[in-house]
Amino acid sequence: MFQANLTYVTHFFLLGFSHYPKVEVIVFVLCLLMYLITLLGNIILISITILDSHLHKPMYFFLSNLSFLDIWYTSSAFTPMLANFVSGEYTISFLGCAAQMYFSLAMGSTECVLLSMMAYDRYVAICNPLRYPIIMNKRVCVQIAAGSWVTGCLTTLVETVYVLQLSLCGNNTINHFACEILAVLKLVCVDTSMVELIMLVITIFLLPMPMLLICISYAFILSNILRISSVDGRSKAFSTCAAHLTVVVLFYGTALSMYLKPSAVDSQEIDKFIALVYGGLTPMLNPIIYSLRNKEVKAAVKKLLIRNPFGTVLISALNNIGASTLP
Repeated sequence: MFQANLTYVTHFFLLGFSHYPKVEVIVFVLCLLMYLITLLGNIILISITILDSHLHKPMYFFLSNLSFLDIWYTSSAFTPMLANFVSGEYTISFLGCAAQMYFSLAMGSTECVLLSMMAYDRYVAICNPLRYPIIMNKRVCVQIAAGSWVTGCLTTLVETVYVLQLSLCGNNTINHFACEILAVLKLVCVDTSMVELIMLVITIFLLPMPMLLICISYAFILSNILRISSVDGRSKAFSTCAAHLTVVVLFYGTALSMYLKPSAVDSQEIDKFIALVYGGLTPMLNPIIYSLRNKEVKAAVKKLLIRNPFGTVLISALNNIGASTLP
Protein backbone atom coordinates (compact mmCIF):
# COMPACT_ATOMS: atom_id res chain seq x y z
CA MET A 1 0.00 0.00 0.00
CA PHE A 2 1.06 3.59 -0.55
CA GLN A 3 2.66 5.08 2.57
CA ALA A 4 3.23 8.78 3.20
CA ASN A 5 4.35 10.71 6.20
CA LEU A 6 1.47 12.68 7.72
CA THR A 7 3.36 15.93 7.06
CA TYR A 8 2.90 15.34 3.27
CA VAL A 9 -0.88 15.26 3.55
CA THR A 10 -2.41 18.58 2.51
CA HIS A 11 -5.90 18.07 3.92
CA PHE A 12 -8.24 15.65 5.66
CA PHE A 13 -11.89 14.76 5.12
CA LEU A 14 -14.00 14.72 8.29
CA LEU A 15 -16.96 12.37 8.02
CA GLY A 16 -18.60 13.59 11.20
CA PHE A 17 -22.25 12.50 11.17
CA SER A 18 -22.66 12.83 7.39
CA HIS A 19 -23.81 9.20 7.14
CA TYR A 20 -26.86 10.18 9.20
CA PRO A 21 -28.30 13.38 7.60
CA LYS A 22 -31.21 13.72 10.03
CA VAL A 23 -28.99 13.13 13.05
CA GLU A 24 -26.44 15.55 11.61
CA VAL A 25 -28.93 18.43 11.60
CA ILE A 26 -29.93 17.71 15.20
CA VAL A 27 -26.27 17.46 16.25
CA PHE A 28 -25.49 20.76 14.50
CA VAL A 29 -28.29 22.60 16.31
CA LEU A 30 -27.35 21.08 19.67
CA CYS A 31 -23.65 21.83 19.19
CA LEU A 32 -24.39 25.41 18.15
CA LEU A 33 -26.57 25.94 21.24
CA MET A 34 -23.97 24.31 23.52
CA TYR A 35 -21.20 26.42 22.01
CA LEU A 36 -23.09 29.70 22.38
CA ILE A 37 -24.14 28.90 25.96
CA THR A 38 -20.56 27.86 26.76
CA LEU A 39 -19.19 31.14 25.43
CA LEU A 40 -21.81 33.25 27.22
CA GLY A 41 -21.61 31.44 30.56
CA ASN A 42 -17.83 31.27 30.76
CA ILE A 43 -17.28 34.85 29.54
CA ILE A 44 -19.71 36.09 32.21
CA LEU A 45 -17.93 34.01 34.85
CA ILE A 46 -14.51 35.34 33.84
CA SER A 47 -15.84 38.91 33.72
CA ILE A 48 -17.36 38.90 37.19
CA THR A 49 -14.26 37.32 38.75
CA ILE A 50 -12.20 40.18 37.30
CA LEU A 51 -14.65 43.05 37.95
CA ASP A 52 -15.91 42.09 41.43
CA SER A 53 -13.28 42.55 44.14
CA HIS A 54 -15.17 40.15 46.45
CA LEU A 55 -14.29 37.34 44.05
CA HIS A 56 -10.55 38.02 44.07
CA LYS A 57 -9.92 34.75 45.86
CA PRO A 58 -7.94 31.62 44.91
CA MET A 59 -11.10 29.59 44.28
CA TYR A 60 -12.40 32.06 41.69
CA PHE A 61 -8.94 32.60 40.20
CA PHE A 62 -8.77 28.87 39.41
CA LEU A 63 -12.39 28.94 38.26
CA SER A 64 -11.64 31.72 35.76
CA ASN A 65 -8.73 29.62 34.44
CA LEU A 66 -11.13 26.69 34.06
CA SER A 67 -13.59 28.88 32.17
CA PHE A 68 -10.85 30.11 29.83
CA LEU A 69 -9.83 26.49 29.20
CA ASP A 70 -13.40 25.51 28.41
CA ILE A 71 -13.77 28.35 25.89
CA TRP A 72 -10.57 27.34 24.09
CA TYR A 73 -11.40 23.64 24.15
CA THR A 74 -14.94 24.01 22.82
CA SER A 75 -13.84 26.53 20.19
CA SER A 76 -11.08 24.28 18.89
CA ALA A 77 -13.37 21.25 18.70
CA PHE A 78 -16.68 22.73 17.59
CA THR A 79 -15.90 25.80 15.45
CA PRO A 80 -14.46 23.87 12.46
CA MET A 81 -17.31 21.34 12.64
CA LEU A 82 -19.97 24.05 12.63
CA ALA A 83 -18.23 25.90 9.79
CA ASN A 84 -17.96 22.71 7.71
CA PHE A 85 -21.66 21.95 8.18
CA VAL A 86 -22.66 25.44 7.01
CA SER A 87 -20.28 25.44 4.02
CA GLY A 88 -20.92 21.80 3.11
CA GLU A 89 -17.17 21.18 2.76
CA TYR A 90 -16.13 18.56 5.26
CA THR A 91 -12.41 19.20 4.91
CA ILE A 92 -9.67 20.58 7.11
CA SER A 93 -6.13 21.48 6.16
CA PHE A 94 -3.16 19.59 7.58
CA LEU A 95 -2.08 22.59 9.67
CA GLY A 96 -5.66 23.12 10.81
CA CYS A 97 -5.95 19.46 11.79
CA ALA A 98 -2.62 19.54 13.65
CA ALA A 99 -3.62 22.73 15.48
CA GLN A 100 -7.05 21.36 16.38
CA MET A 101 -5.58 18.08 17.61
CA TYR A 102 -3.00 19.90 19.72
CA PHE A 103 -5.20 22.59 21.27
CA SER A 104 -8.17 20.35 22.07
CA LEU A 105 -5.90 17.75 23.69
CA ALA A 106 -3.78 20.39 25.45
CA MET A 107 -6.81 22.10 26.97
CA GLY A 108 -8.24 18.79 28.14
CA SER A 109 -4.89 17.73 29.63
CA THR A 110 -4.49 21.07 31.41
CA GLU A 111 -7.99 20.77 32.84
CA CYS A 112 -7.13 17.37 34.33
CA VAL A 113 -4.27 18.91 36.31
CA LEU A 114 -6.17 22.09 37.16
CA LEU A 115 -9.12 20.20 38.64
CA SER A 116 -6.76 18.35 41.00
CA MET A 117 -5.18 21.66 42.04
CA MET A 118 -8.65 23.05 42.73
CA ALA A 119 -9.30 20.04 44.99
CA TYR A 120 -6.10 20.87 46.88
CA ASP A 121 -7.31 24.46 47.24
CA ARG A 122 -10.58 23.23 48.79
CA TYR A 123 -8.58 20.93 51.12
CA VAL A 124 -6.50 23.85 52.41
CA ALA A 125 -9.57 26.11 52.74
CA ILE A 126 -11.53 23.58 54.83
CA CYS A 127 -8.79 21.73 56.72
CA ASN A 128 -6.45 24.69 57.35
CA PRO A 129 -8.72 27.77 57.28
CA LEU A 130 -6.49 29.94 59.49
CA ARG A 131 -3.41 29.32 57.35
CA TYR A 132 -5.31 29.41 54.06
CA PRO A 133 -4.39 33.04 53.12
CA ILE A 134 -0.72 32.26 53.80
CA ILE A 135 -0.56 28.89 52.02
CA MET A 136 -2.67 29.89 49.02
CA ASN A 137 -1.19 33.34 48.47
CA LYS A 138 -1.22 35.09 45.11
CA ARG A 139 2.24 33.85 44.12
CA VAL A 140 1.40 30.21 44.89
CA CYS A 141 -1.89 30.42 42.98
CA VAL A 142 -0.15 31.82 39.89
CA GLN A 143 2.52 29.10 40.12
CA ILE A 144 -0.11 26.35 40.43
CA ALA A 145 -2.11 27.68 37.46
CA ALA A 146 1.04 28.14 35.35
CA GLY A 147 2.23 24.64 36.28
CA SER A 148 -1.09 23.19 35.16
CA TRP A 149 -0.88 24.97 31.80
CA VAL A 150 2.76 24.03 31.19
CA THR A 151 2.17 20.38 32.14
CA GLY A 152 -0.86 20.02 29.87
CA CYS A 153 0.69 21.83 26.91
CA LEU A 154 4.09 20.09 27.03
CA THR A 155 2.74 16.55 27.42
CA THR A 156 0.35 17.16 24.52
CA LEU A 157 3.18 18.54 22.39
CA VAL A 158 5.05 15.24 22.80
CA GLU A 159 2.00 13.21 21.72
CA THR A 160 1.14 15.46 18.78
CA VAL A 161 4.67 15.64 17.36
CA TYR A 162 5.07 11.87 17.61
CA VAL A 163 1.75 11.17 15.85
CA LEU A 164 2.53 13.62 13.02
CA GLN A 165 5.71 11.69 12.21
CA LEU A 166 3.85 8.44 11.51
CA SER A 167 3.05 7.13 8.04
CA LEU A 168 -0.39 7.23 6.46
CA CYS A 169 -1.64 4.46 4.14
CA GLY A 170 -3.23 6.48 1.36
CA ASN A 171 -6.32 7.32 3.40
CA ASN A 172 -7.01 10.85 4.63
CA THR A 173 -10.64 10.38 5.69
CA ILE A 174 -11.17 10.76 9.45
CA ASN A 175 -14.29 9.09 10.81
CA HIS A 176 -14.93 11.85 13.35
CA PHE A 177 -16.24 15.41 13.48
CA ALA A 178 -12.82 16.71 14.62
CA CYS A 179 -9.13 15.82 14.33
CA GLU A 180 -9.17 13.76 17.50
CA ILE A 181 -5.87 12.02 18.12
CA LEU A 182 -7.35 8.51 18.48
CA ALA A 183 -9.30 8.95 15.22
CA VAL A 184 -6.16 10.12 13.38
CA LEU A 185 -4.21 7.11 14.69
CA LYS A 186 -6.70 4.79 12.95
CA LEU A 187 -5.38 6.06 9.58
CA VAL A 188 -1.81 5.01 10.32
CA CYS A 189 -0.58 1.75 8.77
CA VAL A 190 2.74 1.38 10.62
CA ASP A 191 3.30 -0.08 14.06
CA THR A 192 1.80 2.31 16.62
CA SER A 193 2.78 0.39 19.74
CA MET A 194 5.37 2.99 20.78
CA VAL A 195 3.05 5.98 20.43
CA GLU A 196 0.28 4.04 22.19
CA LEU A 197 2.68 3.32 25.04
CA ILE A 198 3.63 7.00 25.26
CA MET A 199 -0.05 7.99 25.24
CA LEU A 200 -0.84 5.41 27.91
CA VAL A 201 1.92 6.73 30.20
CA ILE A 202 0.79 10.33 29.68
CA THR A 203 -2.87 9.36 30.14
CA ILE A 204 -2.07 7.63 33.44
CA PHE A 205 -0.11 10.71 34.50
CA LEU A 206 -2.97 13.06 33.57
CA LEU A 207 -6.03 11.01 34.58
CA PRO A 208 -5.59 8.44 37.40
CA MET A 209 -2.86 10.38 39.23
CA PRO A 210 -4.82 13.68 39.46
CA MET A 211 -7.91 11.63 40.38
CA LEU A 212 -5.93 10.02 43.20
CA LEU A 213 -4.94 13.46 44.47
CA ILE A 214 -8.58 14.55 44.30
CA CYS A 215 -9.72 11.45 46.23
CA ILE A 216 -7.06 11.97 48.92
CA SER A 217 -7.97 15.66 49.24
CA TYR A 218 -11.66 14.89 49.64
CA ALA A 219 -10.98 12.09 52.09
CA PHE A 220 -9.34 14.64 54.39
CA ILE A 221 -12.08 17.18 53.62
CA LEU A 222 -14.86 14.70 54.50
CA SER A 223 -13.09 13.69 57.70
CA ASN A 224 -12.77 17.34 58.70
CA ILE A 225 -16.38 18.20 57.80
CA LEU A 226 -17.76 15.33 59.90
CA ARG A 227 -15.96 16.81 62.93
CA ILE A 228 -17.78 20.14 62.53
CA SER A 229 -20.46 20.36 65.21
CA SER A 230 -22.48 23.15 63.56
CA VAL A 231 -25.07 22.02 61.01
CA ASP A 232 -24.71 25.32 59.14
CA GLY A 233 -20.94 24.90 59.10
CA ARG A 234 -21.17 21.42 57.63
CA SER A 235 -23.71 22.57 55.06
CA LYS A 236 -21.52 25.48 53.98
CA ALA A 237 -18.45 23.24 53.72
CA PHE A 238 -20.35 20.67 51.65
CA SER A 239 -21.76 23.35 49.33
CA THR A 240 -18.27 24.73 48.55
CA CYS A 241 -17.17 21.24 47.45
CA ALA A 242 -20.34 20.02 45.72
CA ALA A 243 -19.83 22.08 42.55
CA HIS A 244 -16.22 20.97 42.12
CA LEU A 245 -17.09 17.31 42.73
CA THR A 246 -19.90 17.48 40.15
CA VAL A 247 -17.55 18.94 37.54
CA VAL A 248 -14.90 16.31 38.37
CA VAL A 249 -17.38 13.45 37.91
CA LEU A 250 -18.61 14.82 34.56
CA PHE A 251 -15.15 15.57 33.20
CA TYR A 252 -13.24 12.51 34.38
CA GLY A 253 -16.15 10.16 33.71
CA THR A 254 -16.29 11.01 30.00
CA ALA A 255 -12.49 11.27 29.69
CA LEU A 256 -11.90 7.85 31.23
CA SER A 257 -14.60 6.26 29.09
CA MET A 258 -12.84 7.56 25.96
CA TYR A 259 -9.16 7.07 26.69
CA LEU A 260 -9.10 4.10 29.08
CA LYS A 261 -11.84 1.93 27.60
CA PRO A 262 -11.05 -1.74 26.82
CA SER A 263 -9.40 -2.34 23.44
CA ALA A 264 -12.22 -4.76 22.53
CA VAL A 265 -14.65 -1.84 22.51
CA ASP A 266 -13.91 -0.11 19.22
CA SER A 267 -16.92 1.79 18.02
CA GLN A 268 -16.07 5.10 16.39
CA GLU A 269 -19.73 6.11 16.40
CA ILE A 270 -19.83 5.78 20.20
CA ASP A 271 -16.57 7.75 20.38
CA LYS A 272 -18.18 10.63 18.49
CA PHE A 273 -21.07 10.94 20.93
CA ILE A 274 -18.73 10.63 23.93
CA ALA A 275 -16.64 13.42 22.39
CA LEU A 276 -19.75 15.59 22.10
CA VAL A 277 -20.41 15.18 25.83
CA TYR A 278 -16.75 15.55 26.71
CA GLY A 279 -16.21 18.61 24.51
CA GLY A 280 -19.57 20.35 24.60
CA LEU A 281 -21.82 19.41 27.49
CA THR A 282 -19.22 19.54 30.28
CA PRO A 283 -17.81 23.01 29.40
CA MET A 284 -21.37 24.30 29.03
CA LEU A 285 -22.44 23.01 32.45
CA ASN A 286 -19.34 24.14 34.37
CA PRO A 287 -20.33 27.82 34.84
CA ILE A 288 -23.93 26.79 35.57
CA ILE A 289 -22.85 24.26 38.20
CA TYR A 290 -20.46 26.67 39.90
CA SER A 291 -22.95 29.56 40.01
CA LEU A 292 -26.18 27.68 40.73
CA ARG A 293 -25.70 27.43 44.51
CA ASN A 294 -22.94 30.01 44.94
CA LYS A 295 -24.28 33.11 46.67
CA GLU A 296 -21.13 35.14 45.95
CA VAL A 297 -21.36 34.50 42.21
CA LYS A 298 -25.10 35.25 42.17
CA ALA A 299 -24.51 38.53 44.01
CA ALA A 300 -21.70 39.47 41.63
CA VAL A 301 -23.87 38.75 38.55
CA LYS A 302 -26.73 40.81 39.99
CA LYS A 303 -24.35 43.67 40.76
CA LEU A 304 -22.95 43.52 37.23
CA LEU A 305 -26.45 43.59 35.73
CA ILE A 306 -27.50 46.53 37.91
CA ARG A 307 -24.54 48.57 36.64
CA ASN A 308 -25.70 47.93 33.07
CA PRO A 309 -28.86 49.79 31.92
CA PHE A 310 -30.07 46.75 30.02
CA GLY A 311 -29.35 44.62 33.09
CA THR A 312 -31.53 46.88 35.25
CA VAL A 313 -34.41 46.49 32.79
CA LEU A 314 -33.87 42.72 32.74
CA ILE A 315 -33.91 42.44 36.55
CA SER A 316 -37.05 44.61 36.72
CA ALA A 317 -38.78 42.45 34.10
CA LEU A 318 -37.87 39.27 35.94
CA ASN A 319 -39.15 40.72 39.21
CA ASN A 320 -42.44 41.73 37.52
CA ILE A 321 -42.85 38.26 36.06
CA GLY A 322 -42.23 36.74 39.46
CA ALA A 323 -44.72 39.09 41.10
CA SER A 324 -47.39 38.40 38.49
CA THR A 325 -47.21 34.68 39.13
CA LEU A 326 -47.90 35.07 42.83
CA PRO A 327 -51.51 34.37 43.93
